[in-house]
Amino acid sequence: MEEPSWKKTKLSLERPYKDDKGESIPVLLDITPDGVQVFESPQDHTKLLGENLRRIFIERGVDFFERQDALKAIGDLSIPQALDIKDDKIEPDQYEEVVSKAIMNPEELYKMRMEIMPQLFTALGEMTHARELLSLLLTSTPPIDPSPVPSLPSSTLTASIVTKPPPIPSVDAFNAQLTIGGKDEALRKAASLFKAAANNLERSRLRGQRYWVDALKIRRANWGLVPAPLPFGAPTGKGADKTSKDFFVSFGLEESPAHFRRRAVGHMATYETLSHVLVFPHRQRVRLQVSLILTDSTGIFRTASNSIICLSDASLEDSLKTAQREMVEEELFSVLIKEASTLPTASARVAERLIVIDAAQGTELKFELVKPYTSDERLSATCNLIYFALQGLLLSLHASQKSQRLSSGNTHHPPSIPNKAPLLQPIIDLLQYQVFCHRIKVELDKMVSALLKAGIPSSLRFDAVGESGHQLVEHLVADQTPRRIGGEALLPHLPQATLPIASIPQLVQLLSDEVERCLLNRLCEVGSQVCERVGATWFVDFVSGKAVGRWEGSILNFRIIFDKDFAIRASAYCLNKASHHQLSLLETYTPKTSISLVAWLQELLEKTMSES
Repeated sequence: MEEPSWKKTKLSLERPYKDDKGESIPVLLDITPDGVQVFESPQDHTKLLGENLRRIFIERGVDFFERQDALKAIGDLSIPQALDIKDDKIEPDQYEEVVSKAIMNPEELYKMRMEIMPQLFTALGEMTHARELLSLLLTSTPPIDPSPVPSLPSSTLTASIVTKPPPIPSVDAFNAQLTIGGKDEALRKAASLFKAAANNLERSRLRGQRYWVDALKIRRANWGLVPAPLPFGAPTGKGADKTSKDFFVSFGLEESPAHFRRRAVGHMATYETLSHVLVFPHRQRVRLQVSLILTDSTGIFRTASNSIICLSDASLEDSLKTAQREMVEEELFSVLIKEASTLPTASARVAERLIVIDAAQGTELKFELVKPYTSDERLSATCNLIYFALQGLLLSLHASQKSQRLSSGNTHHPPSIPNKAPLLQPIIDLLQYQVFCHRIKVELDKMVSALLKAGIPSSLRFDAVGESGHQLVEHLVADQTPRRIGGEALLPHLPQATLPIASIPQLVQLLSDEVERCLLNRLCEVGSQVCERVGATWFVDFVSGKAVGRWEGSILNFRIIFDKDFAIRASAYCLNKASHHQLSLLETYTPKTSISLVAWLQELLEKTMSES
């Protein structure tokens, strides 16, 4: 509410010199008993200046200005002046005499002191005598000790009572205004102090009420509440209040190391805070960022990272969830640092807040503790999978440690050999398997592309992970079952290719051999259909890797060639009766032509049969 106008009135301590009309207020000298005001007569400034000049000449002499000019020229004689030694007119003896007169020596100073000190002692005695005389006269009772000073007759010294004259009305009014203004300011300051104290008390009451409401909310949400120890410097003597005035909120995992559980605490603020509901003394406000840096065959880098969920600290539940997530991620990072040096299939570089692992060929995995941020970029699903899989693996590690601790007294089961990297090794295996599947699929896609360019219909179904999501999670977090991830690659032209493959070149050679054999068989089928009227015989020579067609007067050989771009080409050679000692190249098929391989074979056979 706005204060009334009379409370805003303030009295100024400065004497007013102008009225409301802006005219000068004359100085009030006195008020007569008849009520007549006596003001100070206005002064003529010209007349006042003349009087001041006249006083200068009367008091300081007519030659005052001449003496001032001479004083500026030669200096004040009362002050020792510096002697100009450059003047050639001054003799050496005169120079010493002048210097000796300008500077006081110790003998002269002592002489002056001896002259002044008796006079000072005389003045001290007179002042002491006057003080004793006044104290004798003002004493109402005779002194106990007889004074050596004889009593004076009453006719010599008499006492008189002096009363303070009453102030003039104008001065009395001004003093009253001054007193009222001072009291008003004091009352206002006292009122503001009481108002501030009342506001502080009200805020303290509301803060205390909110304190217990928040404590009940935390307990209802199943967060751990423990009494906090006494603050530092609290009295602990006899009769002191030793009860706790605060709570600790524990949000760490049950099986976490002790130093992480000690840090995973927060307490409710007993003082007024601006934005945070809880106070976390050990919170570092860093989050775990998982990044993948992929390098393709052309040398182009692709970087992706997981999405960091940033919750606001405005509410009680969000602040606890964010603090717990940060503490779990810090524990994850500490475990990853320990496991990074024990990886058998990958190399790692470890820093204070950074872990870089060469997981597979052209794949770099990076873990980093960064400040939380909000990003709208398109993030990789693999990084999010790794981020959440690490949390599941950490809980699985805690469960395994708890079961081992509980069954430590049981001697029936032999102790299992713990895995050196229970968190990081499954992630590395997953990335290496992903890269391996990608390389296999690239080779299979090349073969399918070559068949399609040759005009042979082909299809590929590639399942990198044959398990469902639930089975995959069980494989990752299981303790006894082996953590294996399997897949299947099927090519319709290769139904019997069940040989184990240990390397990519072996896979490429196997695909080339199988595709070549299938194509040669297909060429034999087409040749038998086209040359059926001449009674030709077609067969596949697996030793030399060619398809041979024989009929009367001609022998036709076909070869399948794979070039450096993994494209399928075919070559046809002919041997007739006239020149049976020489094999001539009829034509070479390349996939750049618009005709398919089967159509090219049919045209070539018809052409050869017509010429023979």
